[in-house]
Amino acid sequence: MGWLSEVITSRKRQQRSSLGARLRAMQEVRQRYERIFRGSHGYGFVDWDFKNRKMDWNGGFWAYLGYGETDMEHISSPDQFMEYVHSDDRAKVNNFVLGEFKGVGSGELVFRIRKKKGGYIWAEVRVDNVRDSQGRVSFMSGVVFDVTKQKQTEQALLISEARHARIIQSSNDGIWEWSADHGGFQFSNRCWELLGYDQHDDELNQGVDKVQAWRDRMHPEDGELFDRTLEKHIKGEGPFDVEYRIKGKNGNWRWIRGRGQLAFDAAGQPLRMSGTNMDITQLKQAEEKVVKAKELAEKANKAKSEFLSSMSHELRTPLNAILGFAQLFELDKNLNPAQRENIGEIEKAGKHLLELIGDVLDLAKIEAGKMDFELEQLNPMRLVDECIPLMRPLAVKNRVEINVHNFELGNASVRADSVRLKQVFINLISNAIKYNRKDGRVDIVFSETEEGHLRVSVQDTGFGIPLKQQKYMFQPFNRLGAERGEIEGSGVGLVITRQLVEQMGGELGFSSDEGKGSKFWVQLPLYSESAIGEYLGEAADVATAVQTEQGELPTLRVAERKNILYIEDNPPNQRLMRQVLSRFPVLHLEVVEEALRGIFMARTQHPDLIILDINMPGINGYEALNVLRKDPATQKIPVIALSANAMSHDIEKGMASGFDVYLTKPLNLALLIDAINELIADEAF
Repeated sequence: MGWLSEVITSRKRQQRSSLGARLRAMQEVRQRYERIFRGSHGYGFVDWDFKNRKMDWNGGFWAYLGYGETDMEHISSPDQFMEYVHSDDRAKVNNFVLGEFKGVGSGELVFRIRKKKGGYIWAEVRVDNVRDSQGRVSFMSGVVFDVTKQKQTEQALLISEARHARIIQSSNDGIWEWSADHGGFQFSNRCWELLGYDQHDDELNQGVDKVQAWRDRMHPEDGELFDRTLEKHIKGEGPFDVEYRIKGKNGNWRWIRGRGQLAFDAAGQPLRMSGTNMDITQLKQAEEKVVKAKELAEKANKAKSEFLSSMSHELRTPLNAILGFAQLFELDKNLNPAQRENIGEIEKAGKHLLELIGDVLDLAKIEAGKMDFELEQLNPMRLVDECIPLMRPLAVKNRVEINVHNFELGNASVRADSVRLKQVFINLISNAIKYNRKDGRVDIVFSETEEGHLRVSVQDTGFGIPLKQQKYMFQPFNRLGAERGEIEGSGVGLVITRQLVEQMGGELGFSSDEGKGSKFWVQLPLYSESAIGEYLGEAADVATAVQTEQGELPTLRVAERKNILYIEDNPPNQRLMRQVLSRFPVLHLEVVEEALRGIFMARTQHPDLIILDINMPGINGYEALNVLRKDPATQKIPVIALSANAMSHDIEKGMASGFDVYLTKPLNLALLIDAINELIADEAF
């Protein structure tokens, strides 16, 4: 029996050895899975034991959410686990578990789980079930992981798609797309609605694909243009942007502007093309009306110019005889004073008629687009002061500082057209701002040249103009490469500016240092004192002539001192008014050259009468009168308009605007005294 005991002992030893090997193998597997669980940052592995109501968690998911070992006992309870689920998702989780019990679940669920420090992440769980012999779920095991970024991407995509859908829905344009993957074109309903069709119209569903149906309705002339534009776009030779006619359901031609963009794959083959169709029929009809109206206007202007030219010729012919014989009579020494005076009247009337003919022809030139100028003595510094506030918003936007250096030439005068010279300054200053650097500077400098000219320079701290391009500076429509930048422009501003300056007898020049900046300057002859004296002498002669022709002036019916405010920006006109009213000691004259200052003086000094010019820089006479009439302090002060606008419609406009009297230049002294008597005469008279 000894041998039997040895056999039994040997078998037990073998069994223990086999069991130990299996236990060691199982331990290795367990350790391997534990290493996997510990290394799975952001992933969790769950085993839900329904019989013992226990959830066994492994992995780094809960640590990823900020929870520690002390929290896991609470989390592992199925009843307490729901506290960590977002309140809006708890019903969804319960329904998911119920579906798994019934065997109708998908095994996948996305819901929100709370982080320890607040806030939620989106988590996805994927599970499988183990059922007992009776088919009941005993274990539910699976993996849970963070899908927040994916969910956020999906939500952003949904928001973007909804936004694009709203934009397309609010747009009046049709949308189309061609795809190499799906083949053929896809048209939105709006494309067909532009033509008066419905997408389901039988006319569009007769065995022809939609793109062919669209192409067949194009105007024959425009279809070829459409094909060429598309072919060039496919070859990369230009954008797909084409206007064409297409026949609508009612048989009328509609204008469509088609635009699109082609995308290519890595091999350079066309992949997808998307675009829009815009109905521009009304725009084309409006353009056609404008073109026809322009043609009619040009014909009318041409006919008027031809008529005026013919009338000028017909009137100048008899005038030549009238003035010629009048001059012959002046040479006759046998005429008595009365006869000589009569001949003088004939000659004066003939010259006046000749001047009227010239004025009418000048008007025709302006309407034909030929520039005209009103040269007068003016102060450039004042014009620059008016330009700077207009340029200030642009300078602030571009972070550019504007400085003015007049070097005691602020009172200098030149002879020029104020409107045109102001246009010149605005153009030069705006260019200096636009083509400057950020935090740059524009310096406006006044100087006097050796030839006695006033030079106004506009210098910037921009990038300058390359030397090789400077010779093209005054070439029309040449922007010297700036057309490729963000600064808008036409390339004709400097050309027009130079023409304006030259037609006013001045000169426009420039210098530029690449990388440092450019300087543009305007040069005009200074207005000399002798020229002012000649002007005043001519004005005095005119006044004397008027007085002589009219005989005695009307009696001024003013006994007590009256204060008169004269608002006039032209210095010679100011001096003329001073000389005229100096003949009447009871009339005290105050002269101001700006409308705003004149309004201030009217409010503070309450003059008895205001004489107001119409054409002034800044606020004109009509705007100044409107302010005076709305202010209770000045609304009852009588106002006389004194203007060179002497057409009948100008006088009617002036009286309708509220002037008490409207007088025209040249000044008629008798009419001025009559107006003063009418408005501020003393009752004693």
